[in-house]
Amino acid sequence: MAHWTVPDSVAFVLFARRMFAAVWVALVLWLIMAFQLFYNVQHPPPTRTDAVIMLGGASTERLPVAQRLQESLDIPVLVVSHTDTPGNATADALCHTNSLRPDGLLCLTLDEKDTRGEARALSDLVAAEGWTTITVVTSRYHMARAGLLIGQCTTAHVELLGSTPDFNLKQWVDRFVVETGGLLDVTLRPECR
Repeated sequence: MAHWTVPDSVAFVLFARRMFAAVWVALVLWLIMAFQLFYNVQHPPPTRTDAVIMLGGASTERLPVAQRLQESLDIPVLVVSHTDTPGNATADALCHTNSLRPDGLLCLTLDEKDTRGEARALSDLVAAEGWTTITVVTSRYHMARAGLLIGQCTTAHVELLGSTPDFNLKQWVDRFVVETGGLLDVTLRPECR
């Protein structure tokens, strides 16, 4: 009885094709997941909460959303992360104008100028003010990670509202990669618990 064997070169080609197909499928599945988590973000209509909190960075995009929300729902307090970084220049300018600072504006100065630092600082602020509900405004690609971090650090009910950045396709894919890594990090290394 003859026994047929596959030559090593054919076996390698079959293996390489299977690996390529598996990588391709994994990439497509990740893109679908990333699109839903970071781009096609759905959130319920905002409601009146104790405070609106604008996370630092991309302030030209985030600050107007936070201010409109505060005004439209008559929310008494707007908290702005004060970072003295280029991406937060609009919010920082608002915090630097002490004499023109509107009532109800709190500028949150951070020890660590990242989302983990903001979550810890917000935990202290929410506890000190006795707030039970807050609305957090950030870029929509950042909502999943920010919501998870802030939820780990406070007992207040957290609503999220996302602003929309003006990104091209490459910038969105870059954000997908960064936020996927950040979300894994927050899941594996929770904050405040």
